[in-house]
Amino acid sequence: MEKIYTGKTKDVFKLDNGNCLLKFKDDCTGKDGVFDPGENSVGLTIDGVGDVNLRMSIYFFEKVNAAGIKTHYVSANLDDTTMEVLPAKVFGHGLEVICRHKAVGSFIRRYGDYIEEGADLPAYVEMTFKDDAKGDPLVTKDALEALGVMTDKQYDDIKKMTQGITQIVADDLKEKGLILYDIKFEFGYDADGNVMLIDEIASGNMRVYKDGKYIDPMTLSELFFA
Repeated sequence: MEKIYTGKTKDVFKLDNGNCLLKFKDDCTGKDGVFDPGENSVGLTIDGVGDVNLRMSIYFFEKVNAAGIKTHYVSANLDDTTMEVLPAKVFGHGLEVICRHKAVGSFIRRYGDYIEEGADLPAYVEMTFKDDAKGDPLVTKDALEALGVMTDKQYDDIKKMTQGITQIVADDLKEKGLILYDIKFEFGYDADGNVMLIDEIASGNMRVYKDGKYIDPMTLSELFFA
């Protein structure tokens, strides 16, 4: 197989059938040997983290597909920690989409004068450019259109899909006594411009609390599959 991308936590290969293969790795983002999903560089390796991220992604991708929301997920192989996906183009040089049910993290740092930490939010959606050097800057709908990154319809589709997927994840976690505060996604589009959810849906991309206390991603994975 031809490797077409080497990522921090996944490598991407091109398959003969035109699809792509994601190889999940045990490398984790962090700093000074401490796991931190918010960091932009690999800081440590944790045995089995690739497997658990793939398992959670399979679980949620299948639920999202069943709900009629388009994703890139085709199939997965737990034996070699890989996931076959449909080919997709990313928006611009990469875009992250965040859905917030509670006011925490960077939202509070920006808007803390107007809202209390932990306050409810109405499935608030925001987008940021993936740019480590610039600190992943926020970008508005108007800017995305003006820059030619996406169309008005693509933006509206992403927002609606994001809110729907977030509710699926939140409802599932709630059944386990866990509260989803916010979650991060990535989207791409096919040859016809149709939007689809790409990348993964794993514990490192979400902020989850239990009994008012933050649950770190590794503990969350353990609780999820307990």
